[in-house]
Amino acid sequence: MSTLTDLNMQQLLVGLQKKDFSALEVAKTYNAAVEKAAPLNAFITTTPEQALKQAAESDARRAAGKAGALEGVPLGIKDMFCTKGVRTTASSKMLENFVPTYESTVTQKLFDAGIVSLGKLSCDEFAMGASNITSAYGPVINPWTGADPVHAARQLVPGGSSGGSSAAVAAHAVVAATGTDTGGSCRQPAALTGTVGMKPTYGRCSRWGIVAFASSLDQAGTLTRTVWDSAKMLEVMAGFDDKDSTSADRPVPSFTGACGQSVKGLRVGIPREYRLDGIPDYVNKAWDDGIAMLKNAGAEIVDISLPNTAAALPVYYIIAPAEASSNLARYDGVRFGLRVPGKNLIDTYEQSRGAGFGPEVRRRILIGTYVLSAGYYDAYYLKAQQVRAKLMADFKAAYEKCDVILAPTAPDTAFGIGEKTADPVQMYLEDVFTVTANLVGIPAMSVPVGLAPNGLPLGLQIMARNWEEETMFRAASALESAAGFSAKPPFRV
Repeated sequence: MSTLTDLNMQQLLVGLQKKDFSALEVAKTYNAAVEKAAPLNAFITTTPEQALKQAAESDARRAAGKAGALEGVPLGIKDMFCTKGVRTTASSKMLENFVPTYESTVTQKLFDAGIVSLGKLSCDEFAMGASNITSAYGPVINPWTGADPVHAARQLVPGGSSGGSSAAVAAHAVVAATGTDTGGSCRQPAALTGTVGMKPTYGRCSRWGIVAFASSLDQAGTLTRTVWDSAKMLEVMAGFDDKDSTSADRPVPSFTGACGQSVKGLRVGIPREYRLDGIPDYVNKAWDDGIAMLKNAGAEIVDISLPNTAAALPVYYIIAPAEASSNLARYDGVRFGLRVPGKNLIDTYEQSRGAGFGPEVRRRILIGTYVLSAGYYDAYYLKAQQVRAKLMADFKAAYEKCDVILAPTAPDTAFGIGEKTADPVQMYLEDVFTVTANLVGIPAMSVPVGLAPNGLPLGLQIMARNWEEETMFRAASALESAAGFSAKPPFRV
């Protein structure tokens, strides 16, 4: 029997507008859903009382004819977004007791639009990871665990770093959730959980109030059940912010208006360099099926080349740790965050950072500090920035031949918790298809298109030119419609 938690955001908004149910009824239902989803460990902090208060205020605004664009919609907030008066940990011990006195710009825009917050969702520590197992509060479990009959008892990762967001959306514990995307952290978990993950153009959403990982790569994004829901969220989240020097002063178009538009004549680029050795046949088959879907919908399929693709992952894992090393220097045990007293100031720094950061964060800080150090800056960091410029040139040339690019999102389906932790390089390869969009700053999103033979979801990625999210949503909507993905995970509230 259909329940409130089965409604996507678009359906929920229609029901609220027609007064089929109230925001308070929805909030009570979702508070119960969050409790039922506890075995997934998707939430770090739940806010049931705040949700009820916000829902009552939402009903009052609707009754007064002052409903916002997302009035009464219950969301989960990734724990990288600072939320005033609500603990914000970035899934770390370092910020375990940090309660911000301010609201991030993105979450403030969402609250202004009428959302109801159900709490803060787990992620990889400081958003560093592709599995959500680096969280200081334990791994998040993919609700698709048990779908593979051969490995039914194996607990699966939900992807990362926005794994709490993707798991909660897939399990219907939230209608949608915010995420952040530094190297694929919205798109890769979406592919592993059968949800829609989106990152906009760098600068489309303000980064103010988001705990920084890599400042030239980080961007706020969304995890939703449908492409339309993602477009609706971005309409609210986007816009200029004078508190963020990287925020672009550009108008925010109607992204939802692009959903459902015909793709007849749209040129879809297929990068030949993304046909990688070692990728399972079913991933390539899903890609080929996606190509056929868009072609049948009227799109023109174009072969393109992105010649420097092989360099993208090494470049990312030089630039991202370098920027992380700089950003995380502020956590010194003195000004804020965890403090472990030492024998002297230097010892206090060392003790605090050693206790406050987990192994993956420490590893990336060490890599980043190394590539920025005297004697290595030119050989590594500067060279990586030069190759990054070549990647941008590759995409610029490709977009002269096509309007969007279609590629796989992840190199395989969800894997088991603990299966790749022994070899960090294997974990880093999870980002092989996604990091380039962050390096060049373009919008990209993952859409679920089917199930692999093991019963787990597969996603395909649409990448568009800078500031052309409308084209991205247009193509993604057509792919979503053609794929008709409706499979549900074994665990669903």
